[in-house]
Amino acid sequence: MPKIHPTAIIEDNVTIGEGTSVWDNVHIRTRAQIGEECIVGEKTYIAYDVKIGNRVKINAMVYICAEVTIEDGVMISASTTFTNDRFPRATFPDLKTLRPSEPDEHTLPTLVKEGATIGAGCIIGNDLEIGRWAMVGMGSVVTKSVPDFHLVIGSPARSIGVVCKCGQLFHKFSAEDTENFEAKCSVCDLKYSINSRVVSEIR
Repeated sequence: MPKIHPTAIIEDNVTIGEGTSVWDNVHIRTRAQIGEECIVGEKTYIAYDVKIGNRVKINAMVYICAEVTIEDGVMISASTTFTNDRFPRATFPDLKTLRPSEPDEHTLPTLVKEGATIGAGCIIGNDLEIGRWAMVGMGSVVTKSVPDFHLVIGSPARSIGVVCKCGQLFHKFSAEDTENFEAKCSVCDLKYSINSRVVSEIR
């Protein structure tokens, strides 16, 4: 059974997998799905219909909005904020009526693929993907998709190199990195093919 702190707010029709821990003052909205053996840190908010895979680690004070999907084995560090509306407004043009908070045609999706890591204090844009085993450095602002195994940093975030599945940075990109070559992680010996910055694991 999942472990849920008594101060957590879990709305109707939420699915939480076996072995998952939900810590204090978490708020999970209706129809959200959370897999097995996850950790949801204190004061985190998970919106309507969000889908989270297995063995996902979400640190404290993370905001995950509607239309976000997070695959297995992802780490989301503290104070990360996801967004889903590129041109948001509080009201309609007459300023007399609030726009609804429910997802609509302006709500754009974000996909975080398996094994990825998002560092502390990041802001994640919308209508994009963060690739398999990619890593987003702390404090980054992600405005476009991140390729598999890339390390991105900054505001806006830009690719600076390649990270292994173990988390080690093992190749830094040059200004014009267009060669096709193989590289090996010095920590765990996993091998990768890098072709014009497209990274693939060699099995």
